[in-house]
Amino acid sequence: MAAHRSTPVRITAVTAIAALIGVAAPGIAAAAPPTSKSPVAVGYLGAVSSIDADATAIGTKILREGGNAVDAAVATAAALGVTDPFSAGVGGGGFFVYYDARTGKVHTLDGRETAPSSADENLFVENGKAIPFADAVTSGLSVGVPGTPATWQEALRKWGTKSLAKAIKPAEDLARKGFTVDQTFTTQITNNAARFSAFPSTRSLYLPGGAPPAVGTTFKNPDLAGTYAQLAAKGTDVLYRGPIGADVVNTVRKPPVDPASTLNVRPGDLTAADLAKYRVVERKPTKTEYRGLDVYGMPAPSSGGLTVGEALNILENTKLSKLEKADYLHYFLESTRYAFADRNRWIGDPAFVDVPAKELISQKFADSRACLIDPAKAGTSPVAPADPRTPSPCVAGTNPAPTPYEGENTTHLTVADRWGNVVAYTLTIEQEGGSGIVVPGRGFLLNNELTDFSFTPVTPGVPDPNLPGPAKRPRSSMAPTIVLDHGKPFLAVGSPGGASIITTVLQVLTGRIDRGLKLVDAIAEPRASQRNSAAAQVEQSFLDQTDVLAILKAKQQGFSTAPAEIGAATGVERLRDGRWLAAAEPTRRGGGSAAVVLPWPHP
Repeated sequence: MAAHRSTPVRITAVTAIAALIGVAAPGIAAAAPPTSKSPVAVGYLGAVSSIDADATAIGTKILREGGNAVDAAVATAAALGVTDPFSAGVGGGGFFVYYDARTGKVHTLDGRETAPSSADENLFVENGKAIPFADAVTSGLSVGVPGTPATWQEALRKWGTKSLAKAIKPAEDLARKGFTVDQTFTTQITNNAARFSAFPSTRSLYLPGGAPPAVGTTFKNPDLAGTYAQLAAKGTDVLYRGPIGADVVNTVRKPPVDPASTLNVRPGDLTAADLAKYRVVERKPTKTEYRGLDVYGMPAPSSGGLTVGEALNILENTKLSKLEKADYLHYFLESTRYAFADRNRWIGDPAFVDVPAKELISQKFADSRACLIDPAKAGTSPVAPADPRTPSPCVAGTNPAPTPYEGENTTHLTVADRWGNVVAYTLTIEQEGGSGIVVPGRGFLLNNELTDFSFTPVTPGVPDPNLPGPAKRPRSSMAPTIVLDHGKPFLAVGSPGGASIITTVLQVLTGRIDRGLKLVDAIAEPRASQRNSAAAQVEQSFLDQTDVLAILKAKQQGFSTAPAEIGAATGVERLRDGRWLAAAEPTRRGGGSAAVVLPWPHP
């Protein structure tokens, strides 16, 4: 496991010159951006990993032209708004984690959506009962104030070198000129065709002629190109205080549903004042020490950093590297069983609830939970949370805390630059396709992020920190993560997947750090997600590990098959010789795209 330790960086003459002049060395770094996906790339001067080849190419180009990791992250995210619009975009939000090589500090930006000022704990309750989840998703009720454009602007203002206009111009061009449709794009439209067809604005864009665009055709989104052009020319005020925002408000309050549709599309109560009040919040990152490394993540209202951190602390005293795979997986599953119970009880928007963040990721509290794990037998879920303020070793709580459903379609990108800056950025519109509503004339889907709130208290009679409230931010599981070794970058990782983001990031981290897997192999591992339920959600490839599965079942671990796949993660790693390694998903969602500025496979 010594492979992850930092050593002095060796830069060859050709890379040093390239770095100084900001251009490619002849015949080496002048290579064209990748036109097809590759899950791994190794080299110098920076790296980008995302789910999409066009987005990764745009981010890499920004780095090649002298931009830093923040510039490239914004450019990549804007491009994903074009090519991966059912996972992220202008109408959504996210969490941005940044390592500053100059200061050695990690920063975070909370770009989570907020509820309307009129929202209360009964936002999704009618006649004393929670409305059906599907009805809540496809509605104006579920739409929160978008945070993504404000996040781009704030990240660039604080740490970038380019203007918003320059950072999003490649994405504007991509939307205008078009990109080649792949199977994932077509499948996602097909999955949502019934509700997309209910909105003429969505139908005309994604179901032209009544069917999704065919694989191999060119897809253009001139309305989105126009939205980007207005953001570039006038800044984010066109959304938060201007005409784009007015269109968003009108769409939420009067959803443009086809009169012939049978869907009950409820209006929302978002106002222009709600948009004008929106602010991105810089928050202190979570920090957990694990195996001599410093693991930084996103704090509340995301539960990602705190829950990953608690699970790592639970695992800290178990030598996972010495265990057989089945035993390792048993401890992995049990760590998140207990961490999710605590997440569900304690984590919400810190502006509204007292989140015991420091205590949740204390080793003392983790030890009190770890001793509940039986190496021979799985716990019985839902297990109860404990109070991290008064940890009692090996004492279980009394009121179970099951995990409510959370939308699974998010996207994550990771970027590093020649100066050693690193960005891990997870962004989303929540469900695949968000609310299903494209803002007429603007070319982007609105989020359904407010369905991340608990519709009613998860445990009757027990305070729920995640009920809706005015201007409140719903709890998230997004877990963009940066790991430092003696203050220097080791790796950064993140994933889509709703609540399974937490377990995916934990599985990648332990796979790389404890099990000694290469980063791309840790990303590719068969996935399992135990979120304090009777059966862990697993991929078919996990069930195919018959010998391992038999041992886990003997320990009374339960499993249910995931709907398709869990978490198309991406990451970057700093190698011992100073090169960057970018890694992406080899197969999930059609495979991801990893690239570096100066490919250099041999030190």
